[in-house]
Formats: sequence, C-alpha cells, structure tokens
Amino acid sequence: VLGRVGQEVLRAVCADADLQAVGAVDIKAKSNKLALPDGSGEIPLSDNLDSIIAATKPDVMVDFTLHQAAMPAIRIAAKKKVNIVTGTTGFSQQEIDEIDNLCTSNKIGAIVASNFAIGAILMIHMAKIASKYFDYAEIIEKHHEKKADAPSGTALSTAKAMVQARGKGFTTPPLEKEMLPHTRGGQIDGVSIHSVRLPGLMAHQEVIFGAPGQTLIIRHDTINRECYMPGVIMAIKRINESKGLIVGLDKMLGL
Repeated sequence: VLGRVGQEVLRAVCADADLQAVGAVDIKAKSNKLALPDGSGEIPLSDNLDSIIAATKPDVMVDFTLHQAAMPAIRIAAKKKVNIVTGTTGFSQQEIDEIDNLCTSNKIGAIVASNFAIGAILMIHMAKIASKYFDYAEIIEKHHEKKADAPSGTALSTAKAMVQARGKGFTTPPLEKEMLPHTRGGQIDGVSIHSVRLPGLMAHQEVIFGAPGQTLIIRHDTINRECYMPGVIMAIKRINESKGLIVGLDKMLGL
C-alpha cells in the first residue's frame, strides 16, 4: 500500500462515499498507522496481513503486489472469508485453479485481472473482433523503465485472446536473415510482441493488423495510474456481492 498504485487505490477508496479503507499492509511498514491521503484520519498499518484482517475485519482485500507475495496473501484472505481483488500478474494455471477452489470452499468472490484500465479492456475486445479478418498481427507494448517483466501481462493476454478469437494462429512473415538476435520479438502463435522500456513512459500498447494495402491500429495509452481506479472501484463493489472466481475485468463489463 506504500507504493504508487497502493496510494492511488487509497485515494480512490477515500473519494467514494460507499467505500471505507479500514487497514493497510506493506512489507516495508515501519509504523502501525497510515495517514489517509484525503486527510480524513489514519488506518492501521502492518507488515502482517493476518493480524490486520483479524483487527479490521474487511469485506474486500485489494492486492497489487508481486507474484511471489500474492498467493500467500490470497490464501490468508480467503480462509478468513475476505473477498479478493487482485491486479497482480504472473499466476500459473495451477494457481488460478487454487484461487478458484479457495473461493468455492470459503464461499467468497475473487477477481484476478491483468489490467484494470477500462480502455485497455476495450482495446483487447476490439482486437478480438479484428482478429477474425486479418492474417497478420503484431503488438508493441511500452512501459516505464522500472517495469520488471516483459512482455507485459496485458500484451500476453491480448495475444492469447486474439488467437482464441481467430480460432488458429496468425501468419508469420518469413525471416531469411536475422542481423540482430530477437529483433522480431517474442511470439505467441504468429503474433510478434515487442517490448519497450524507457523513462517518460507509463503504459502503452498498440495492436497492429496488416493486410494488402492497409493496416488497422488499435492503441491504448495510460497517462497516470489514476486510469486503473474506475475499474478497481467497480471490482471492489461488485466482488462483494459475488461468489466464485472471475478472471478478467471484461467479465464484469459484460464483454
């Protein structure tokens, strides 16, 4: 919660009259109180999720952490009957299945989403539609220099969704001579993915479709981390009324 996304989540929750922040967890916590960003007071802060849940009894846990921290947190929250909203990426299918089982056995709701920007979800939806009409497609994703993984979870999700919508892989242009290794990027069933990491960027993605005499570009740009908050707030409210696992914000949007 002490990171930039965590602070944005707190600001968004504080700004919504229907929600209340009751506690915060961060491995770097050095005090037992956290001042709310709107100046309305303080909430308990700890590096121990178990103790915070026991003390505050939240309805929903919002998780934006690293993959290695997310699963232990999800297990703790689920066993304490706390609904879960997570934007952490990198879960294996086995871990997704475990989260699903945790939801069922504890009668809670959880959403696992690689992106909470509604515009990004619509970008993927439109790319799925276009995939049925083009044989060639590539993805360029651009992020700030501190992003640890490549390609992004959104780029991977987009490519997989495109192939699934098309029903088969895309056509890969022949490469006779590669002057520099990996110049053509990584590939998922014929979709080449290129990752850019530079200061000055936030999160950007272009899906480019090519056909004789034309290209179609579907592009989404995020200006700051505030872009994720409408999706996060929607997920918090709806997951509290839901049971079972939802994978992807598109399910909540009805796409």
